Amino acid sequence: MEDRKKYLEELLRKVHEAQRIYATFSQEQVDAVFHAAATAATAERIALAKIAVEETGMGIVEDKVIKNHFASEYVYNKYRHSKTCGVLEDDPVNGYREVAEPLGIVAGIVPTTNPTSTAIFKALLCLKTRNGIVFSPHPRARRSTFAAAEIIRQAAFRAGAPEHIVACIEEPSKELTQALMSHRLISLILATGGPDMVHAAYSSGTPAIGVGAGNTPVLIDATADIKMAVNSILLSKTFDNGMICASEQTVVVEESVADAVRREFILRGAYFTSEAETEALAATLFINGNLNSAVVGQSAPAIAAMAGLTVPEETKVLIAERGQIDASDPFAHEKLSPVLGFYRARDFAEAVRMGRELVFLGGAGHTSVLYTDETDSGHVAFFQDSMPTGRTLINMPASQGAIGDVYNFRVPPSLTLGCGSWGGNSVSENIGVKHLMNTKTIAARRENMLWFRVPPKIYFKQGCLQPALEEFLGRRRAVIITDSTMEKLGHVQSVLNVLDGMGVQFRIFAEVLPDPDLSTARRALEMVNDFKPDMFIALGGGSPMDAAKIIWLMYEVPDIRFEDVALRFMDIRKRVVSFPELGKKAVMVAIPTTSGTGSEVTPFAVITDDRTGVKYPVADYALTPDMAIVDPAFVMNMPSRLVAHAGLDVLTHAIEAYTSILANNFADGQAMEAIRLVFKYLRISYSGGKGQILAREKMHYAATIAGMAFANAFLGICHSLAHTLGSTFHLSHGLSNALMLSYVIEYNATDAPTKQGMLPQYKYPLVKGRYARIADMLHLADDLEGDDSEIRARKTARLVRAIESLKADTDIPASLREAGVPEQAFLSRLDDMAEQAFDDQCTVANPRYPLIAELKELYRKAYYGEPLVSLNGR
Repeated sequence: MEDRKKYLEELLRKVHEAQRIYATFSQEQVDAVFHAAATAATAERIALAKIAVEETGMGIVEDKVIKNHFASEYVYNKYRHSKTCGVLEDDPVNGYREVAEPLGIVAGIVPTTNPTSTAIFKALLCLKTRNGIVFSPHPRARRSTFAAAEIIRQAAFRAGAPEHIVACIEEPSKELTQALMSHRLISLILATGGPDMVHAAYSSGTPAIGVGAGNTPVLIDATADIKMAVNSILLSKTFDNGMICASEQTVVVEESVADAVRREFILRGAYFTSEAETEALAATLFINGNLNSAVVGQSAPAIAAMAGLTVPEETKVLIAERGQIDASDPFAHEKLSPVLGFYRARDFAEAVRMGRELVFLGGAGHTSVLYTDETDSGHVAFFQDSMPTGRTLINMPASQGAIGDVYNFRVPPSLTLGCGSWGGNSVSENIGVKHLMNTKTIAARRENMLWFRVPPKIYFKQGCLQPALEEFLGRRRAVIITDSTMEKLGHVQSVLNVLDGMGVQFRIFAEVLPDPDLSTARRALEMVNDFKPDMFIALGGGSPMDAAKIIWLMYEVPDIRFEDVALRFMDIRKRVVSFPELGKKAVMVAIPTTSGTGSEVTPFAVITDDRTGVKYPVADYALTPDMAIVDPAFVMNMPSRLVAHAGLDVLTHAIEAYTSILANNFADGQAMEAIRLVFKYLRISYSGGKGQILAREKMHYAATIAGMAFANAFLGICHSLAHTLGSTFHLSHGLSNALMLSYVIEYNATDAPTKQGMLPQYKYPLVKGRYARIADMLHLADDLEGDDSEIRARKTARLVRAIESLKADTDIPASLREAGVPEQAFLSRLDDMAEQAFDDQCTVANPRYPLIAELKELYRKAYYGEPLVSLNGR
């Protein structure tokens, strides 16, 4: 054994050195070697067939000639233009490249049934993919496999390949094969053989592609072309005396045509055994529960003689009709010889059931065949869905059909047929060059495509309501979604006056609550479905606009599931649940009457399921209104408290949009302008006096401008924290944002966050610089020069001080406790709130990706009004 190990080590050393050189070959060089090897194998196909039959005593020379020819010519033709060296795909725009690399050395395990064709096939695949190969033949076929390997090795060498790129063990043994499979220099085992050999390959510790046993059932239904079916089966089953693993083993026939099928078999040279003959044949086929190797690859008359039967010399196939499938019956198993089991089925469904049962008796994953009228797509579909086989063939001989490229040109030509997990294999398809390459992916960082999406039309300036709505002349029915306050203030009547002039019928739903819920939305939907509007008008603050968007969605898509559309996403373009296109039934017009949410231009809406308490934040650009009418006339009488809260909401929208990881040049301008407007006009809008009318107008525009910014750049954790805070303690959204904003800015403004937000264009922590730019724009830091980290930190601190001063001037409480949140209730809900805030849709766009514990700490600081670091600086 020591000598054998030394022999194996030396053999592998030579192949290893050869493969290292061959791995450097260009595609042109490899293709020349591939062509030369295929040409040599084709030229020697007859000689190799003779050696195989002579040595093994199995099969038919003429058929082995075809197999050798197939293994060389068809495989060469299939892969001659395939790229297997260097760059396979290059996409510089997207920064993506795939490069082929060889595996190394392949251990080729070759069966006694196909000792030359399998060797040709595996050697050609390895040469095409720059791998070396070492064959381990079956001991009973060592000379024929060695001869095939030598023919290819010599041809490859003459074509420029290293001399020892192909090798074959001359004196194979079980022990040597196992040593080969587990050797450190073997990169892959390509195993064809019996179940024990394949199992050994998978158990070796080396990556392996093994193939399972075949036990191919053939179904003939009542619509089949019987002549074609029978003669195709005979063609396949007699080919090389049935030694191809995909060849038919059993025939299952619908009862209504079974006698006709039987007569056709007899007419074409098949022999049906009598009951006594069947028992004698069974005893010959299997001995002690195992296939008798003496029958493998023998002719039907020879097998009959072994069983003591007398059959005509011209008999092609022996067929035994069986009454039922029995796992102990040899005829229900793979026989590797021209012998078939024959079964009758009451109908097609039973035939398929029987076919499945036969497959699981030793052929799971391999091959199954159906003969049918192909226009009966129902039978084909039922068969394909029912059979657990990697190759499910329709109207073709199993042997030639499964190996590919003969009866269907899309099936890759192969003599190694994977059986997938059904058969305990790693691959379920025909093995080809792609299975023998490592594919290296080179991916360069690329920024995602971004977008800027807003309503197609945005009208603004006082008095724009009428000309804007008149853009929809021709619409016949409008539904106004609003709340009772809008009716009391006369805002609904302002809209109705315009609709009357347009001749538009209308309905009003004025029951929207401050926290819109599904029950209310469904009540509105009943009216909407009865009225069948072609226009929705959302009138009010954020709540009526949220409700209107949800009702519009339910009207357009009646079977919508909120638990699906409210699923969180990391990238809105890749979300699990896609939104349908809206607007097929009605357009959406949004008219804001508060200066805060920006909902009139955003794709966001929030709805609460009042039965479960679950709040569904819904986001998709399909929810973006078709028109926004930003008429300042609606906000001149806003209460001061609402002005303050809404104004701080606008400021938070703009700052978070500007510092989001999705911030972009198109949204930055809107964000900056909104920030400028808030600092210039919010105090006047809140306190009254000279200039308040202009200030209210400018703040109304600021809300919409900030809405456009965050609709496209999204928000951050200030909103995540505020959403949960507001829903837990019923604080207004703007107030919640105001109470958290400065703490969030200080939290984000670091050069070394615990975790950084994840997006290609967000290359490193840069949010401190963005806060500094806001301070520069507001002229808060004109005396600070430079752009180093310390200067940016000081500018950020001045921004925080400016925000705190604005909050103080608009009477925003200094803490959550001052805002009226009970301490015990806050502490009892703190853990849950931090987790909910973490799960909020806004969290993923924050520049500093938070830990739940960090969000909890931000809540704690805001509750107790813990001093801000920025207030102590210069």
